[in-house]
Amino acid sequence: MEINKDNLEKALSKKDKERKEAPLMNKESEIGFHEGALNTLAAERIELLRVVQNVEKIISMHLSRLKELGVIFDEKK
Repeated sequence: MEINKDNLEKALSKKDKERKEAPLMNKESEIGFHEGALNTLAAERIELLRVVQNVEKIISMHLSRLKELGVIFDEKK
């Protein structure tokens, strides 16, 4: 399946008044929706930070071992 980038750009650039309006929710439901979304995103952010920390730790271990083996790095990069 080929994606037509021109149609995608047109779909994303439609003016607000041309877009379909989201179904209306009562205030309590909307508050719950946004709170749930924020809780989910906060948990995802925490997990993302854990992944980045693990990657940094593994990179550090590889760099340390390469230094032990005599490999010299240009640390400006």
